[in-house]
Amino acid sequence: MPQEAKRVGSERPRWEGRSFRFTKQTGLFEVIEAAFDYRGDVTLELKDGSRIEGYIFNRETRGTEPYILIFPKDETGSKAIQYTDIVAVEFTGEDTAFGNSWEAWVAKSEAMRMAEAERTLAEAEARGDL
Repeated sequence: MPQEAKRVGSERPRWEGRSFRFTKQTGLFEVIEAAFDYRGDVTLELKDGSRIEGYIFNRETRGTEPYILIFPKDETGSKAIQYTDIVAVEFTGEDTAFGNSWEAWVAKSEAMRMAEAERTLAEAEARGDL
């Protein structure tokens, strides 16, 4: 895996738009793991030359034949694809979670909670309950 793709401190790498091609399985497991964490679509190129774009929602790395489970973009249901069939991974969709940290989520949730409390207080005062 390229050095710039590795984590530095708590900063996550930006995967969107990146592409990886494999001649051996070296690095494949790491890229599939990143694709699993990615909150956007990826495009897989398979040994037979076909391409599948979709969202990877699960993977099984143990056992003799590791595989991923993907929801193909324009199809219903899911497909299982063995790691050995994958020759390239492209991060083609927008990563909808990139840059959204836990701290930002907590701050947004707290602001929403405070707004709800103020609204409830105003309604109670308008009814004369307070």
